[in-house]
Amino acid sequence: MLFASAQDDVPTYRAEATNAFVWGEDTRAGAVSTSVEDPVTGNAIHRVKHGGVEVSSRAGFERVGASEVLSFTTTVVNTTRSEIRVRQGGVTVDGHAALPVAVVATKKGLNKKQRERVLDVASMQCFANRFLENDEFFSPVKSPEGFAVSPNHALTVSYVTRDPRNSSVLCSAEGCHPKGTMRFSVVVNATVFVFLWPGRAVVSCGS
Repeated sequence: MLFASAQDDVPTYRAEATNAFVWGEDTRAGAVSTSVEDPVTGNAIHRVKHGGVEVSSRAGFERVGASEVLSFTTTVVNTTRSEIRVRQGGVTVDGHAALPVAVVATKKGLNKKQRERVLDVASMQCFANRFLENDEFFSPVKSPEGFAVSPNHALTVSYVTRDPRNSSVLCSAEGCHPKGTMRFSVVVNATVFVFLWPGRAVVSCGS
């Protein structure tokens, strides 16, 4: 099984001549973008591969309580000979920054103010139906260490946020989707991997 370690070794992977790769905008540095269908759901998975590191992204949205919730799951596969570190990038929605929301297994034992600031896994269909993985989550408090991924191992981690806009969803006979474009990024060592998700491409996980 693929396993993400938590060692403190200094990573040696670096992307030469560039510090950012955007999905769909391949560069001379050798980054390759692809899009495949999830074999279970048939939904899109975007991938960027460079120098022995492959980063993939999936995106979903749903209404949870009074909020429109956007969720992004990324899987980082390390086929290099060195440990790499994965750190939180960010999400913007039509240029508006969307900070991550803390995700908990249960709200039991939390006071009212604490419950309002967090989301529980069971309340989100994106994770309950396993369209997105709930192995690890990025936290509202950034960790400078991030997650370590050993050679020939992988890490799956998700970023959950509330849509910062009002009236952010369009609905038609074909279904509902967020307006605008979402920009999700994750940092692998010193390199930023960026995925642009038009609203129509973001999967509706629930009501």
